[in-house]
Amino acid sequence: MGVNVTSIKTSSNGAWQGDNPLDFAFPLLIVQTTLILVLSRFLAFLLKPLRQPNVIAEIVGGILLGPSAFGRNKDYLHRIFPSWSMPILETVASIGLLFFLFLVGLELDLSSIRRTGKRAFGIALSGISLPFICGIGVAFVIRKTVEGADKVGFGQFLVFMGVALSITAFPVLARILAELKLLTTQLGEIAMAAAAFNDVAAWILLALAVALAGDGPGEQKSPLISVWVLLSGVAFVVFMMVVIRPAMKWVARRCSPERDVVDEAYICLTLAGVMVSGFMTDLIGIHSIFGAFIFGLTIPKEGEFAERLIERIEDFVSGLLLPLYFASSGLKTDVAKISGGRAWGLLMLVISTACAGKIIGTFAVALMFRMAVRESLALGVLMNTKGLVELIVLNIGKEKQVLNDEVFAILILMALVTTFITTPTVMAIYKPARGSSALTHRKLRDLTNTDESKQELRILACLHGLGNVPSIITLIESTRSTKKSQLKLFIMHLVELTERSSSIIMVHRARRNGLPFINRLRRGVWHDRVTGAFQAYSQLGRVSVRPTTAISALSTIHEDICHVAETKKVTMIVLPFHKQQWRGEGYEQTVENVGHGWRLVNQRVLKNAPCSVAVLVDRGFGNGAQTPGPTATTTAQSVCILFFGGADDREALELGGRMAEHPAVKVTVVRFVENEGSERNGVLLRPSASKSNEKNYSFCIAKLNPEKEKASPFNYFYYIELDVAVIAEFKSKWDGMVEYTEKTASNIIDDVLGLGQCGDYDLIVVGKGRFPSPMVAKLADHQVEHPELGPVGDLLASSSHRVLSSVLVIQQHDPTHTEETPATKVAQDDDDELKGEVTSGVGEISKVV
Repeated sequence: MGVNVTSIKTSSNGAWQGDNPLDFAFPLLIVQTTLILVLSRFLAFLLKPLRQPNVIAEIVGGILLGPSAFGRNKDYLHRIFPSWSMPILETVASIGLLFFLFLVGLELDLSSIRRTGKRAFGIALSGISLPFICGIGVAFVIRKTVEGADKVGFGQFLVFMGVALSITAFPVLARILAELKLLTTQLGEIAMAAAAFNDVAAWILLALAVALAGDGPGEQKSPLISVWVLLSGVAFVVFMMVVIRPAMKWVARRCSPERDVVDEAYICLTLAGVMVSGFMTDLIGIHSIFGAFIFGLTIPKEGEFAERLIERIEDFVSGLLLPLYFASSGLKTDVAKISGGRAWGLLMLVISTACAGKIIGTFAVALMFRMAVRESLALGVLMNTKGLVELIVLNIGKEKQVLNDEVFAILILMALVTTFITTPTVMAIYKPARGSSALTHRKLRDLTNTDESKQELRILACLHGLGNVPSIITLIESTRSTKKSQLKLFIMHLVELTERSSSIIMVHRARRNGLPFINRLRRGVWHDRVTGAFQAYSQLGRVSVRPTTAISALSTIHEDICHVAETKKVTMIVLPFHKQQWRGEGYEQTVENVGHGWRLVNQRVLKNAPCSVAVLVDRGFGNGAQTPGPTATTTAQSVCILFFGGADDREALELGGRMAEHPAVKVTVVRFVENEGSERNGVLLRPSASKSNEKNYSFCIAKLNPEKEKASPFNYFYYIELDVAVIAEFKSKWDGMVEYTEKTASNIIDDVLGLGQCGDYDLIVVGKGRFPSPMVAKLADHQVEHPELGPVGDLLASSSHRVLSSVLVIQQHDPTHTEETPATKVAQDDDDELKGEVTSGVGEISKVV
């Protein structure tokens, strides 16, 4: 049934008055939007294990909703996606597209093209030229084969086909590189710069194609009009770069952090500028998205202004409006139009030509620049990424009636296939070298037992943001020995990679900071405030600070942390706890939770780290008292080391020894001992398959080495001998410099919490307790909140216990002790029975105490 578009109303009067909401524009738009978002999110979830970008799911979702699949049911198609509703859906989606192209302009850093020199320029030029020529060749074949294709003007059809085959989707490529851990490698740097150049060239070619395109198959623009369109477009670009760009720099300075305010009027004017720029290019005769893209290029990438713009629009645009645009591409794609061997043969020709042109062109020039064969081939595959920009080109071609339904469907499937194969192909042919270093100095005890004058302590400190900076600086300074070797500090700013444009903005800032991957301090490159906060600290003397930024999905960012720790021979990794707590009046505390995802990151690092790991629970460490300095003469920090026994506690004690050397740090060691006669009441821990790691403490299941521990495995107190020896050595070495006390454990929970709640200590250091002492083992069945911190660390980290001190939980590195499992506590009253369990059970969980 035909519909009079002029009679369409926005909203209905409701079902009770006899109106069907699906016959009205706004209710139908709500249903369409909901259906598209739900299906595209579901497909994105299914494709996530394959590391596919979201655009794949959005296009496939549109194809499924359109005439290719669900739309074969005509009742469904005419009810949910009637022809009269499509202009409304596409208009709303086009607003999202306009602002998305503005974000693309914000992402694109033109200076990266200049920095990479002629190599990236040459690779990008070849990556455009050869596929463009191949596209022209394919255009000749399609015009002679596909019915109706020859009715379009020869020039614009060739240009559209050339652009469709030669384009590289810069936003999609950046996220694929991050997924593959190539973003901060030399290959990633070249690919990003070449893609940036390719993007600019593609938009110029697209503007040319739109300028040449007529309004239909039978209508052609005169050459004079096309010339005027191109000249006006050039004038618009010049005006934006000469006049608007300096104006936007002035606006960005007005909104700088030093002024502590970003005027909302500037934000609103900038958003209006996106719309006006789009209108101007549409008025000229070039698509409105070109104006939004150019306006995005004029915005300075540095400073808070760009961040505020992204915060205002990217979630709404990328999460809601943009999926509508790409789903509408799928809705217009009818795979049934590709029928018969001839059509499918054309599809294979287009896909193979697009891949061959990009890969061969890039591969050949990369080899000329003396890149390795595998790197050159991987670069060619990466540059073959299509995705977002490709779809925009194809939609404009269909809108201008340059591409008919069959050609449009062929090119949409080509974009899908080439983007889909990029990630698995690169993973198959290229893996970046993960250099392995000798397993030396993986814990503080190893460093102490070597020639101290020739060794340096290397620490990798990770941060989520500015809030972690004071506590990290204070902790590092506290461990900086004034007598021993130099301390080298690696700072890693952890940034979650998402579909958000702000992730790519961070990539550009990381590159301006001298990445990849670690770089020495240099003046003029400290634009990131997180890493910039350490510049002054690096001037204190014997501390070398080297910053880096890790930009990855939370599921894989631990690989970056462990990789840097391995290649840089780091002795200890410092991780911020996923909750940050501040003391208020009385016992009230404010807790900021950065998210469960970061907690999982810490757990993965604890499991896979090649060195010792310390998790810092910050309750204002470094904010209350003055940060200790190298020449301080008065105590600025009070640190308490809790010692129960075991490898982790020995590592905590070793760290306490380093802190004791600092003149501004007072160290107190509290050793917990059992009541006399309590040794006969031991505890047996047995593996429990019914318990989960998330809700129970896990203990090491490795077999203790009797020779290494210097004790007999048949003596169930054999581990105590090493603890006693370490304590004796510590007391003799730091006599007079460290306050040492022994505390008889009556109630371990009350005793530990008492130390944390008294407020006498700025920091409490404790081992994780994977091989627990008898006292700690009794807490195996205690109610768990943060099992990754171990029983004692969990007690002190809980926000419900009113602990005032910051807490540092240390896990000593030992490659043979990586396997852990939840355990069930079994009390033992008979000494002979306990010894029998030890004899038969050593090495299972066996942690019998």
